[in-house]
Amino acid sequence: MKINYIGHSCFLFRESSGTTLLTDPYGDIGLSFPRLKSDIVTVSHSHYDHCNVGAVGGDPTILSRAGKYTVRGVAIEARESYHDDANGTKRGKNLIFTFEMDGVTVCHLGDLGQKAEGDILEKIGKPDILLIPVGGNYTIDGAEAARYVREIRPAVVIPMHYHVRGLTVDISDERQFLTAMGTFERAKEAEFTAETLPAATKTLLLERA
Repeated sequence: MKINYIGHSCFLFRESSGTTLLTDPYGDIGLSFPRLKSDIVTVSHSHYDHCNVGAVGGDPTILSRAGKYTVRGVAIEARESYHDDANGTKRGKNLIFTFEMDGVTVCHLGDLGQKAEGDILEKIGKPDILLIPVGGNYTIDGAEAARYVREIRPAVVIPMHYHVRGLTVDISDERQFLTAMGTFERAKEAEFTAETLPAATKTLLLERA
């Protein structure tokens, strides 16, 4: 399975079979959205910076509701969570997507705003790869994201939804999270199978494709 970071909360996954899955395509946020095709698109919530499905080519299957799905052989589950720490009264609900490609379980937390406590940890489970927002303001911040990582202990954690040059969304950058994690690696692309996952949690900062 290959992973490319498109930007914000958008990633493109490609299974060895050729099936592709794209998460949270963004709209007008100051970053250009590339011309992409995908077989599957997941949408964590309907805010403009996460649901620009019209920009994705290839006549994809769009998943934007809680439930269990199998699309082109990929098992996917979407579970409800909250976009804030007040049971959704500030910013509504958010979907957590978990899917498996090439024997690797991936969890995309969307715009999660809840603290790392209670049943939210049970909903997330123990994925191999965790995609987690770290920019604060609209989601958990870097410190809270690090607490999630310590509780979940994924093989790989990849930060998302943080400030970069040109972004017009009012969020912080990734430095608080990276400092809390201690060590990290940079990469232009990631590729994993069940056999190549690290034994201890690796923090991976992916560059925008």
